Amino acid sequence: MGVRILLLLLAFLSACKGESMKPLPYLSEKPVRSFQAPEPVLEPGKDYYARLKTTKGEILLDLLEKEAPNTVNSFVFLALHRYFDGVVWHRVIPGFVAQTGDPTGTGRGGPGYTFGLEIAPGLAFDREGMVGMARTQDPNSNGSQFFITLAPTPHLTGQYTLFAKVVEGMEVVRRLASTEGPGAGGERDRILGVEILVKE
Repeated sequence: MGVRILLLLLAFLSACKGESMKPLPYLSEKPVRSFQAPEPVLEPGKDYYARLKTTKGEILLDLLEKEAPNTVNSFVFLALHRYFDGVVWHRVIPGFVAQTGDPTGTGRGGPGYTFGLEIAPGLAFDREGMVGMARTQDPNSNGSQFFITLAPTPHLTGQYTLFAKVVEGMEVVRRLASTEGPGAGGERDRILGVEILVKE
């Protein structure tokens, strides 16, 4: 009897998971796209998530603030200034990655600042739904562009900062319009907005 009650309680808590997250207020009414540096916005001990609202649906990310604190702080800072609102998924390669975060849509834009790699032992791009920072050949060129893996991409491990994981909406990522390969060339999908959530 006790085990059955415990299982029911666990199922109830799991069902209520989304209700226990509180959205943070935005720091800007309109998108701000240029900064000299990100300000500290993370509170110690808090568990952060991000809800990406896209033209194909919603994607929920668990942000890895312990493993990549600088990267997550930058991402949250930009999101709270509505930086990602309206930004296209400019590079979507089936079986590889879906990339976004550049307001210019060219793959060359950024927030006005850059920062270095954060590589956490034990984290790997070993399955779909892993979220990493895009960069140039310079390891200190992280900015605002990020990608979500569409398959295991082990060759990226140790080369790119892994700062989040998709926990809901992977089917949405798979439906994003391709920019390369068969079926590419149509209208690109967009991020409508990013909401930052704190688990209570």
